[in-house]
Amino acid sequence: MSGVRTVSVVGSTGSIGTQAIEVLAGERERFRVVALAAGSSVGALAEQARALGPEVVAVADSRRVAELRDAAPRGTEVLCGDEGLDVVAGMADVVLNAAVGFAGLRVTLGALQAGRRLALANKESLIAGGPLVARSKSVPGAEIVPIDSEHCAVHQCLRTASRGSADVSRIVLTASGGPFRGRSRDELACVSVEDALAHPTWQMGPKITVDSSTLMNKGLEVLEARELFDLRMDQIEVVVHPQSIVHSFVELIDGATIAQLSLPDMRLPIGYALMYPERLATPFGSIDFSELRRLEIEPVDRKVFGCVDLAYEAGRLGGAAPCWLSGANEVAVAAFLARRVPWTAIEQVVSETMDSYEPVELNELADVLDADAAARRHAEMIVAAKERAA
Repeated sequence: MSGVRTVSVVGSTGSIGTQAIEVLAGERERFRVVALAAGSSVGALAEQARALGPEVVAVADSRRVAELRDAAPRGTEVLCGDEGLDVVAGMADVVLNAAVGFAGLRVTLGALQAGRRLALANKESLIAGGPLVARSKSVPGAEIVPIDSEHCAVHQCLRTASRGSADVSRIVLTASGGPFRGRSRDELACVSVEDALAHPTWQMGPKITVDSSTLMNKGLEVLEARELFDLRMDQIEVVVHPQSIVHSFVELIDGATIAQLSLPDMRLPIGYALMYPERLATPFGSIDFSELRRLEIEPVDRKVFGCVDLAYEAGRLGGAAPCWLSGANEVAVAAFLARRVPWTAIEQVVSETMDSYEPVELNELADVLDADAAARRHAEMIVAAKERAA
């Protein structure tokens, strides 16, 4: 890519989206925002449109489209629903997908099938629709540059390996440990929503913050890494690193290990994905090594954080199992945030849902949608049963 790059941002009003807008607003000589999309936050979306002047704005919630038309700047095209997201996904050099959860799958496929660069912050779409995404990546011009800090770190480390993933022995993804690191299962029986949302190092949206508290976020990242870097499940490990300075390790076949270090600042991987293969000159995440006292690495307590093993098992099963895992987790997390079930029930709901999984192959988008819907039905029945038993 050369000259001014056009950018679409999907999920522009969320945590990643707003940080992306900040990066883009500071680099107007390099980027031109042509489209913005959000789920339902019409006021924030219209405000962003007034600041950046995109050609198109879209709201996924069709019930809010009239409100968006009233609030959007004059001359800006207003779209809604799946059709609106399809347009946004195909109209820019770089499509930044920061949609929350399974809803991002349509954008992921649309961007790749249009031969665009996908700056991916929506891990669930890659996990749920892995086989479809793999086929879409073969479209000329299509590429994925990950925004998740861990996968962005691996991507950067692999740039130093002459044969890319072929030189990799294993990768090690780091987890902060979330707000509950070091606690026992008994101590976690009564934690509140507010406790789970109090992340020690990252500022993120509610769903991903809860996923970090259960370490399901790291399990999903294992599945995402397999898809992104064409690795086996046994080549991907997870460790706890509470300082969140080392974002991933890559061990090469000759024993050399490469790591990417920076302070926890999502603007760095956002800028990397937007600019690749160049880099932004703004030093997001720069470390003052005179102040860095220690880097701790410890194993995951799998007896307490069983979601990691649930993800590994789904990866080994393959087929639609990762899709089931992701869908069940979304239902369980939503139920916890709505205070319908306790935090400890999140892992239970996902585990019991996966007990009902029967092998399914994913050949078309309809297969993914059916698998996701089936998982959600099972998970919702389990949540309802736990509510009645409480």
